[in-house]
Amino acid sequence: MVQAEKITFEVEDNFQKQTNRNRMYIYSPNGIQLLNIPVKHSKGERQKFKDTKIEWAFDWQKQHFKSLEAAYRTSPFFEYFEDDIRPIFEKKHTFMMDLNFEILDIVAECLGTSISFDKTEEYFHEVENMKDYRFLTNGKKDTSEFDAYTQVFNDKHGYLNNLSILDLLFNEGRYALDYLKEQKLP
Repeated sequence: MVQAEKITFEVEDNFQKQTNRNRMYIYSPNGIQLLNIPVKHSKGERQKFKDTKIEWAFDWQKQHFKSLEAAYRTSPFFEYFEDDIRPIFEKKHTFMMDLNFEILDIVAECLGTSISFDKTEEYFHEVENMKDYRFLTNGKKDTSEFDAYTQVFNDKHGYLNNLSILDLLFNEGRYALDYLKEQKLP
């Protein structure tokens, strides 16, 4: 996103299970760890992602923040950004999409950049006149390889590729933006 001239987010498509829209991977003391935000599924019918509600029967925010602390408390920049990211784990959004856009704003601010974007008004299976990166929402199809950087548990498990932006931010701080600008796009 930091390399793009223009960004348009797909907001009119159907919610798909097991995608990066409600999950992220972090580098925990035991290796890669999934953090999944529970969502309410509509019974038997498709629901648009913009209509997908967060499930609040579980205290996922507290669990996720504790996992981040266990994983990154000793990283160089966790304490620097801790207060900036805390609202993600305190505010209760109704819709998953609203939370995602707030996370985007917070991460952009932490990176020291702004990310302006448009949203789709209609779903098209094929898009014209722009590069289509919608496949990246499906983590299983995202085979992106990125340059290695120092991670907290490198000595234990080696470099883990393609984790949450929070991994990069907590380990590289403001240098994360330069790192992102240097990466090759698929």
